[in-house]
Amino acid sequence: MAVNRSLILTLAPLAILSANPAFAADKDIDTIRQELADLKKMYQQKIEALEQRIQDTEEQSDETTEQTQQLAIDLSQQSNRTAANTFNPGIGVVLNGKYLQAPSDYEFSMPGYFLGEEPGPGEGGLSLGESELNLSANIDDKFYGSLTVAFGEETEVEEAFIQTIGLANGFSVKAGKFFSGIGYLNSHHGHTDDFAVRPLAYQAFLGPNFGDAGVQVSWLAPTALYWETGAELFRGDAYPAAGAANKGKGITTVYSHIGGDLGLSQSWRAGVSYLQADVDQRFADEDAGDSFSGDSKLWLADFVWKWAPDGNNKVTNAKIQAEYFSRTEQGQLATSADLLDVDHQQTGWYVQGVYQFMPQWRVGLRYEGLQSDGLPTTFNDTVLDTLDHDPRQVSMMVDWSNSEFSRVRLQFSRDQASPQDSDLVILQYITAFGAHGAHAF
Repeated sequence: MAVNRSLILTLAPLAILSANPAFAADKDIDTIRQELADLKKMYQQKIEALEQRIQDTEEQSDETTEQTQQLAIDLSQQSNRTAANTFNPGIGVVLNGKYLQAPSDYEFSMPGYFLGEEPGPGEGGLSLGESELNLSANIDDKFYGSLTVAFGEETEVEEAFIQTIGLANGFSVKAGKFFSGIGYLNSHHGHTDDFAVRPLAYQAFLGPNFGDAGVQVSWLAPTALYWETGAELFRGDAYPAAGAANKGKGITTVYSHIGGDLGLSQSWRAGVSYLQADVDQRFADEDAGDSFSGDSKLWLADFVWKWAPDGNNKVTNAKIQAEYFSRTEQGQLATSADLLDVDHQQTGWYVQGVYQFMPQWRVGLRYEGLQSDGLPTTFNDTVLDTLDHDPRQVSMMVDWSNSEFSRVRLQFSRDQASPQDSDLVILQYITAFGAHGAHAF
């Protein structure tokens, strides 16, 4: 803002004289000149002060503009850094260790059933259980990715998949290697289980988690009740299949789960699932033994009920869950001496309850069993020979959780799955740190 100083200094005294004619009449010329000079000096000082204020205001405005521009740059850079960090994976680790007290001659087995990898409670004494390293993140606005590597007796990739985000109409697509959505426990990682060892039925029919390379399409219905339906196609290398039959499309599954709330304190979920596998030489042992080739069909029914007073599970809560399995297999069993036609059915089930009676403390009880239909005597001394024995097991546990990230569990099991009954005691710890997603229902 420019100020015409000369014009103001000239007009100001004249304006005063014009407004006050008596002012000039009562005084001589010298006095008037002196007073005009004083007025001019006073107005000059005021104008200089006004100009200084204008200059200071302009300088502050420039400084504010610079600060605003720098703030915009900083925010932009911070936004860029935040956006970059968004694409960095969350890293989570689960550590799992245990001690198993078992009879000196104990060896887990279930005559009459093929078994998947690492069946039973493991070796006696101290051991490192299945620990996990997980990396996961949103890849972009359309895809999510996750990688889980398991460490135990062997190191393997448990899951490595991408999954769509925000597809229309409740659809979702997953591709890669992942645990199937069939049943209740199958899609859960072992460290989230309420007992130290998976149920016998899972070990006999799904070994003990069925996961393979494949693709999944699921649909969440727009209904008041939770209702999810899905279909999957897998390569068919993993148990209960083998050999990646049908040109690498050896397993297909479908499942449907429905659930909801019963007031504020109760919730439930029920489901039915189906798995069909083309089996090409599923061996009873990794190195040798009998092998089965043919068609395997598995039906599953699952139910879960949860209770927490007014929905608050911090102090007390309870959970009851059960699953039923029915498998029919038709094909041929190749032994060292013969090739036998197979057409038989096997069933399995478990029922368990867990009760948190006070903060941090829970107790649980599980009862489970398997049953196989009779086969001709030609199957004696083969992997399908049940030795007239139906596997059973009862387990009791108590655990203490200092937080949701750490748990110590003591479990006792009466093992009647093996031909020789055995009492097993397991002391287990589970800890998690780093990125840790919410557990499924």
